[in-house]
Amino acid sequence: MEKGIIDRFEGDLAVVEFDSEMRDIPKNMLPKGSDVGDLLIFDSDSITIDKAGTDKLRTEIEDLMKDLFEEE
Repeated sequence: MEKGIIDRFEGDLAVVEFDSEMRDIPKNMLPKGSDVGDLLIFDSDSITIDKAGTDKLRTEIEDLMKDLFEEE
């Protein structure tokens, strides 16, 4: 089992980040509704969206952005 985050879409491909490696995955192989920032689980021949993991990542990013742009 591997986990990867959708970085962006380029035409018919999704660019997915696995640790520090980027791989192109055909969009038609992804679950319906997949979006940039989704955490995907690749297990044998199935790909699913890790909803809890995606929510956690989005919260962490929002918190970092708030800290970055916080006025002192």
